[in-house]
Amino acid sequence: MKKLGWLLVALPFSVMAGEVVDYSANGMALEGYYAPADGDVKGSVILIHDWDGLTGYEQKRADMLSSMGYNTFAVDLYGKGNRPVDTNAKKAETGKLYKDREKMRTLILAGLNKAREMGVEDVVVAGYCFGGAATLELARSGKGSGINGYATFHGGLATPSDQSYAKDTAPIFISHGGADSAIPMSDVADLSEELEAAGIPYLIEVYSGAPHAFTVFESPRYREVADKRSWATFTGFLEENL
Repeated sequence: MKKLGWLLVALPFSVMAGEVVDYSANGMALEGYYAPADGDVKGSVILIHDWDGLTGYEQKRADMLSSMGYNTFAVDLYGKGNRPVDTNAKKAETGKLYKDREKMRTLILAGLNKAREMGVEDVVVAGYCFGGAATLELARSGKGSGINGYATFHGGLATPSDQSYAKDTAPIFISHGGADSAIPMSDVADLSEELEAAGIPYLIEVYSGAPHAFTVFESPRYREVADKRSWATFTGFLEENL
């Protein structure tokens, strides 16, 4: 099953194993993506998208997890049809949510609730780049029930001054590129100190030479070694916590 999941990387983004799911939050139309487990169910994963919204990338990752036996739901934090393309538009969308973190949490929880309606249980929440920062936002909020773990891939790691991690926060896996110029190593060190002080189980991996967004297929930033190593560790993290 693990090999099948990685072979899905070779498929074009247009080939989907799951289905698009319409849902809403406070009157806002949203469009998620659900890929049910192929075979026996091992648990479930909630995926939070990068700064360009829920695209074929997250759908492919969901399909990979589905092939490994995990019900996977990719949430939408931008709204149906809102998939920014240029850099300024992407910054604008993430900026709105960074300025209104209550809304960010509400949208994440709406996706989690929709997934619950579809039978998703025993959840690990994972996110890429902006989605990684959103994952940690949920972890700090303590509002997500039934969450067994959190994982972030080259995501934002800084903790807002008015927030902290509760001692009963589920285990956290952080994968970070050693050559990431967007998120400094000082943020990695600060987070490790926070989690250590709070007594929260965590694992941090740093991959030499890997820039920001090192997992994004077909991108100039993609680094196969770092991507495969982080995915292998994530696979073990899922098995351990689900």
